[in-house]
Amino acid sequence: MQQLLFAVIFWEMALILVLLFKTPLRKLVILGLDRVKRGHGPIMVKTVAGTVVIVLISSVYSMTKIQKRWIDEGALNPTDQVLMAKHLLEATLMGASLFLALMIDRLHHYIRELRIRRKSMEAVKKQTRGSEDGKDELKALEEETATLRAKLKQLESELETRTKELNASEVNAVALRKQSEGFLLEYDRLLEENQNLRNQLQSLDRRLSHSGSKKNT
Repeated sequence: MQQLLFAVIFWEMALILVLLFKTPLRKLVILGLDRVKRGHGPIMVKTVAGTVVIVLISSVYSMTKIQKRWIDEGALNPTDQVLMAKHLLEATLMGASLFLALMIDRLHHYIRELRIRRKSMEAVKKQTRGSEDGKDELKALEEETATLRAKLKQLESELETRTKELNASEVNAVALRKQSEGFLLEYDRLLEENQNLRNQLQSLDRRLSHSGSKKNT
């Protein structure tokens, strides 16, 4: 019996894992559970669950009897210890199998409810999609108009900025032109002064050379 309970528990755990993740295998499991819950399936499931509950109660009752005997006698013989461990293991396995079966039932129920809700939501969306198409187009046109207005304002601000920069560059060019003209005038004046100084130096050299020639004679 323990091997059978272990197999049932592992099978139930595998079903729970399949139901938790969206895979093609989950559809097959859901279809199988749908068929089990139709016709005579619920009666068979309830019969099996009732039998497991009765056996579980019997195991718990046997454990209470062994425990009372232990309290009365003050010690347990090896046979009672083996029976106590056997009943405890079986009761634990049966409780776990019932709990996992309840989880499978609830998961199947919630998945079906979710599928029904999704289908109803899709139907509502299809009904409202026709009326929302015109609103969506109008909203799209309004958004496009707002975008174009924003771009127009941006272009106007860029044009104003470029105009200011151009005016500033023209002012700077005029100032640089005036400054270069002043530099040219200053350069001409310096050239003229340089030429005058050279002429004066040449006249001084001539005088010095003429006076030197007189002294030699």
